Amino acid sequence: MIDSPCNLCGHKLIAPFYSCPTCEFKVDLTCGMKPSPPTIERPMCHEHPLVFLKIREDEAKVSCELCKKSIEGPSYACLGCYVYFHVNCVHLSTEVHHPCHSSHPLKLIASYTLTDDAEKSCLICEQPKGVVYHCSTCNFTTCVSCTKNPPPLVIEHTKTHEHPLTRFSKRFSYTCDVCGHSGASYSNCGVCHQYISQYKRAYSCSVCPNYAVHFSCAFSGWDGIEYEGKPEIIEDIAPYKVVGDNLICHFSHDKHPLKIHTGDIIHDEHKRCAACINPLGFGSIYVCEECCFFLHGKCANLPIKKIFVFDFLKYTLKAVRGVSYCNFCKTLSGGFKYIAQGRGDINVHCGSLSEPFVYNGHIHPLYLKLVQGFCGGCNIKVEGYAMCCDNYDFCLCLYCASLPEMIWQKNDEHPLTLCSGVKESSKYWCDHCEGEINPNVWFYTCFDCGVTIHAHCILGDFSRLMPGHIIYFMGIILEVVLNNHNTRLLCSQCHSRCKASVILKDY
Repeated sequence: MIDSPCNLCGHKLIAPFYSCPTCEFKVDLTCGMKPSPPTIERPMCHEHPLVFLKIREDEAKVSCELCKKSIEGPSYACLGCYVYFHVNCVHLSTEVHHPCHSSHPLKLIASYTLTDDAEKSCLICEQPKGVVYHCSTCNFTTCVSCTKNPPPLVIEHTKTHEHPLTRFSKRFSYTCDVCGHSGASYSNCGVCHQYISQYKRAYSCSVCPNYAVHFSCAFSGWDGIEYEGKPEIIEDIAPYKVVGDNLICHFSHDKHPLKIHTGDIIHDEHKRCAACINPLGFGSIYVCEECCFFLHGKCANLPIKKIFVFDFLKYTLKAVRGVSYCNFCKTLSGGFKYIAQGRGDINVHCGSLSEPFVYNGHIHPLYLKLVQGFCGGCNIKVEGYAMCCDNYDFCLCLYCASLPEMIWQKNDEHPLTLCSGVKESSKYWCDHCEGEINPNVWFYTCFDCGVTIHAHCILGDFSRLMPGHIIYFMGIILEVVLNNHNTRLLCSQCHSRCKASVILKDY
């Protein structure tokens, strides 16, 4: 490092550089190859021509007309107006039109000359700067760097959200069809969960209608590491190929094509989705007509590559036949898993959760957080990740958050619906175990027949294991079987009659 500055631009010299062997004149590589012109006839920062001056250290100090900071070294000057400019400031325009603020032009100004109530930090990178472009009408401020390099219109596959995000210059508004009052579509950032000001620009998701993020949050992770304007790219690998009319070849079952079924309801306890292991019967499904293989339409479209809100690594979807505990809900499960090197498996139930999570029984959206509390669905203590309100007064464990809203059970011709938030004065009894149902704990009910069943009774600990599979777990060979005997089997561990629909049996 050389202590003396470049004699043209005034910046510190870093080897290599150009120097004169006779005198002490030195310039850096940039100024040596492309020196500042001696005269600028039509400068953007001033209405008159400017000339290049080399100010000696023993001369009086002057301030830059734009940034108001002292000039120590070369400068440009208007000899008629007696004003001076830094070499780096001379090419700045006094007025610009910014794509993030198209309603009014922005004027170049020193931030310390702004009034106390004016925004002095850049509203894009949120960093304080000495010289900024400012709109006094809207109190919009952006730094020189963000003005030269505005954020892109669309950012895809960032670490903040699974769908592409589109930049919008101002918050969208709407008028309520019921009360007639106007309102804003977005209130909190999907990353930091803080309020999105009408002056702080953001990105929104066209797929998720209530999701938006600050500019700064879209380009920086939760750990504070900046992306330098480059979003994380994930390979766009399709989970299947279309091979004919209503036929696909899915990566998990490439030996036979799968045919889509949209109108037929398949209700068979033995036939379950190979990805999530939930029963069939709701929505479209893909069926292999050669063997017993099924996929829900939603599960068939699960992305191959994904970055979750709780991790920055790229996870890959795998069709795993074995069983393992999900790293987040701690549930023993089979089916498809999201896997990343050095991380535990994540089942597709947790892998399908997204923020913000909307639960109709709570007024606020829920976000993934590390919490210690009690789940509002099962009333079991949670110590780890859960879907939590920003006020920390309500949370859902990941198992409850991923419970199916509707499910079939063999003794009812109608589907059962997940029920919560009922009045405590009501009395409910489980049709399986005949025990009383706590109205504060989620349960399943049939609104046509009045049947009510504990969620644990209809699902149990092994509902995410495929019936008929043989598993090797902790040195024991077990078979996953349906508990459909006339007499419920006696559990060898708790010595009670098994009530759940899926159980493990010695093989």
